Amino acid sequence: MCYLGPTTAAVVTTFIWKSKKTARLFWLMLMFYGGALFGVIDHLWNGELFLISKDWMKDLILGVVITVGISLAWVVIISLTKRTPLLNSYLTTAEIK
Repeated sequence: MCYLGPTTAAVVTTFIWKSKKTARLFWLMLMFYGGALFGVIDHLWNGELFLISKDWMKDLILGVVITVGISLAWVVIISLTKRTPLLNSYLTTAEIK
């Protein structure tokens, strides 16, 4: 169930992105969906039926850690865009509809 944290964050970010439509929120949303997909694939890989493991509390904590890790990585990327004009132009010039 480690996919629940990133999935919840992805859905919330999607609703926020639909109202604000910024490139930075779009990238954060994609990162959260990637984390959620990773969790689902991990559960399927380990043969956990219905995507629930035996130690579900540990999995929920792992989901929170993954979500925090994705958020921190996004903050680092955003802070790097402030220092690197080329990276900033790459992230902000993508046309997102």
